[in-house]
Amino acid sequence: MANMSLKNVLRPGFVGRTFKSGYRFQRYWDTPMATAFFCGETGAGLFLTSMLLNFMPGIILGLLITGVGKTFFHLTHMGVPRKSWRAMLRPDRSWISRGLWGIIFFVGFGVVHVFGQLFGMVPDAFVMPVYWLAMAGAMMVVVYQGFAMSHSTAIALWSTGLMPVSSMLYGLLAGTSLVLALNAFGFPVAGESQLTMVGTVQTILVAAVLLTILSLLHGAKHGSKGAQQSYELLTKDFLSRPFLYGVIGIGTVLPLVILMFAPVNFITTLAAAGSIMFGFCLFRVLIFKAGVLDPILTPADIFGR
Repeated sequence: MANMSLKNVLRPGFVGRTFKSGYRFQRYWDTPMATAFFCGETGAGLFLTSMLLNFMPGIILGLLITGVGKTFFHLTHMGVPRKSWRAMLRPDRSWISRGLWGIIFFVGFGVVHVFGQLFGMVPDAFVMPVYWLAMAGAMMVVVYQGFAMSHSTAIALWSTGLMPVSSMLYGLLAGTSLVLALNAFGFPVAGESQLTMVGTVQTILVAAVLLTILSLLHGAKHGSKGAQQSYELLTKDFLSRPFLYGVIGIGTVLPLVILMFAPVNFITTLAAAGSIMFGFCLFRVLIFKAGVLDPILTPADIFGR
């Protein structure tokens, strides 16, 4: 009884699986999908960054993270994996379908590009078309998940243009961070000036991600009742500690301080990259867990204000 009372105090208006009017958590996308999103955006962001730098270790690793990691976690989420190919049939209506085509272009043309660069297997006339088709596929993978979430109008926290923006910024931030980490482990990026540029871009992206997260919270706080419930969960309720300390504190503020004030060396590079990746992964999980379905009728509509 005490636990039920505490639950009601912390989350007023939630009705669980009853037929009462009130708030319900979305349970369609959970940790496996969050991990798939994380792998997709991380791999595509690393690929894009590495392609611009002609950094082959990053190109190959990006393809593996998305092609293997994202695919695996998507399949663990699906109830009938052998029917997953049907998602390709509606690119005119579904961002999931467009994203699947993006993955096919990204991984397919990305692998062709790698073989062309390493073994000269691509004729000269096709080198640039393959390059740009792989880049276009990677860019689609970076943003489509955010667009898919923003189309979920019943979940007010997600239904915002900041979702694809956060996907793109986080993906590129993960990409620049992993490039610098690989360089620290002995996979050199060609040119000291390029390395300095990547470090500068990484710092800008951390600040942009922090601003995007704060804007997302501000919009939720002043949004619909469902969005306000999500804001409460992320800032005051049981998700607040991992979100405030993990996503914002460790994932953005800490690396921003390291990048701006600490000398660049092996330890600081890995510390910044590790904290960024930790915060990104946690962000993906918590944004799913904080998804609240707006009720058809709010308690205020039933009982009066």
